[in-house]
Amino acid sequence: MNPTDTASLLMRLSERDVAILESLRAHRLLTTVHIRRLHFAIGHATIPAASGATLRVLVRLESHNLVTRLARRIGGVRAGSSGICWQLGATGERLLRTMHGQKQRRRYIEPSLAFTAHTLAVAELAVRLAELRDRQTIEVISIQTEPSCWRSFVGPHGSLEWLKPDLYAVTASGDYEDHWFLEADLATEHPPVVVRKAKIYQRYAATGAHQARHGLFPAVVWIVPDTARQETLQAALSADSAIQHELFRVVTVEEFDQLIASGGPDPPTARG
Repeated sequence: MNPTDTASLLMRLSERDVAILESLRAHRLLTTVHIRRLHFAIGHATIPAASGATLRVLVRLESHNLVTRLARRIGGVRAGSSGICWQLGATGERLLRTMHGQKQRRRYIEPSLAFTAHTLAVAELAVRLAELRDRQTIEVISIQTEPSCWRSFVGPHGSLEWLKPDLYAVTASGDYEDHWFLEADLATEHPPVVVRKAKIYQRYAATGAHQARHGLFPAVVWIVPDTARQETLQAALSADSAIQHELFRVVTVEEFDQLIASGGPDPPTARG
């Protein structure tokens, strides 16, 4: 796509159209409901009216191959349009790649069910952060999605390691900034896997790289579907004497908004 084609296409798109494409670029997959909550929350008298407007815009973008829907609906056919899951279409991918000056093409294919579920769970956290911002509960200073939020570091034995959070966010409430590494947990990983990842966080914290840049180390939060999973992960982390418990939190999805709004309330390492 050359600059002339890009300029011509952009002239036919609204700011909201481009914002929807950018959201899909950042999160890879979004449901119709996610897109409604992100981009159609204002200006409609009812949720059904906003939902209708959302779907009309998405169908228009789809007709130009800017977005495409997955064959599988989240929640099955009975979920209706709210269960449609969207990703960038080929034209949308080329447009944004040209706008951002990138050459490497990202291929969008029909993802697996497990990838879809986890990607949407991470997107849900980002949407909740945006809603807290829009309600003026917090200020969202930055959000980094995968792979931008990944960190490489040299481990204690001199080998290169990677820390791969699902999401990194910096929020502010009152006089404080709060830094977060967020992990969307769907209760599909065995607890020892979570403990091993907690130890990767500890090894990264031990390098001091993040603290040198930001003056603190983020709170690491696993967001789980229910209290049973919460208790399971808390027990697994507590049972390992090598775990630095002040770094980690395990909360349910229902508790997530309150955690972010309150800024913790601890640990002190996550506040600046």
